[in-house]
Amino acid sequence: MSSETDLIKLYSSRILALAADIPHLERLEDPDVTVKKRSPLCGSTVTVDLKVEDGKITDFGQDVKACALGQAAASVVADHIIGCSLETVEKARNQLKAMLTEGAEPPQAPFDELEVLVPAREFKNRHASIMLALDATREALQQVAKEECT
Repeated sequence: MSSETDLIKLYSSRILALAADIPHLERLEDPDVTVKKRSPLCGSTVTVDLKVEDGKITDFGQDVKACALGQAAASVVADHIIGCSLETVEKARNQLKAMLTEGAEPPQAPFDELEVLVPAREFKNRHASIMLALDATREALQQVAKEECT
């Protein structure tokens, strides 16, 4: 398969549709926590704002400056993140990383729509951008949990 064919396959109409319609793109006015993550390879960034109550996300806002793959991942994450706990986010993040790097199955519900990114397995330089939304959300929840313990 040629490199051009690989890229066409990678940027499917579904990925582009997700990238074009990202939920929760408004930053929160008074978040409990904000985390910004950056991919060193491509410079993509995702900033997430969370409101958290009883260990679960009650409100979510984000600023996404990423390639279509990072945008698609951020879209799926934002669509399902309200109500999630640190445990759920860590599980989804670990499953997404394993899907990309180890050929594992896609993440389970509620993040099973990340399956659309399976073709990105072959493009290691895109993995960090795809991981940004879940990495930032996980770090934000970890910060909240740490603050609650102190």
